[in-house]
Amino acid sequence: MRTNTVLKDDGMRILAEQLGLVEAERFIALMRREPFDYTQWRQRLYKDIPLGSFLQDAQSYRDNMNA
Repeated sequence: MRTNTVLKDDGMRILAEQLGLVEAERFIALMRREPFDYTQWRQRLYKDIPLGSFLQDAQSYRDNMNA
């Protein structure tokens, strides 16, 4: 398992790669500023992904982290 520092660094790197640095910072500011229910957000985010596919991706991720 990665440390919190490594996880934050990886998350910021991924956001910056996908959104660009300015938009990544903007995204973080939006998440911190607005009332936010992570559970509801996550349910909406993954509602169109079949459970089996999600579980397979999670297993692959775990296997790659342990390799």
